[in-house]
Amino acid sequence: MAIKWTPDLSVGVDHIDEQHQVWFEKANELFEAGKQQRAKEYINQMIDFLDEYTKYHFSDEEKYMAEIGYPELDAQKKAHASFINDLAKLKKDYNEGGGNLLVIINANKMIINWLTNHIKTMDKKIGEYAKNL
Repeated sequence: MAIKWTPDLSVGVDHIDEQHQVWFEKANELFEAGKQQRAKEYINQMIDFLDEYTKYHFSDEEKYMAEIGYPELDAQKKAHASFINDLAKLKKDYNEGGGNLLVIINANKMIINWLTNHIKTMDKKIGEYAKNL
């Protein structure tokens, strides 16, 4: 299920693209840790990192959108909040399931699918808007 950030996912805003690349790397590390059945504590650290990094990235991205007067900021905030809730549910499911590998596989799919879809359908518009300023 490993997936890499590719140039077609570029938003065209360097700091956002760089953060997206880190996100893909960490999501892949989480998946690999699950596949290798690494210690539950390590996987929890990875989930915690993704959770913290997600919040940092969303905050940074929302601040940038506010600075440029991006008209779809509210829609982005709603999508971001939904994803943060999904991540919290994944962590809860993982811990309640005793470190179930299936939860990690589903987590990876959810993260990668959300990332690629969100970037392609919502974040790319930020870059287009910024380019036209």
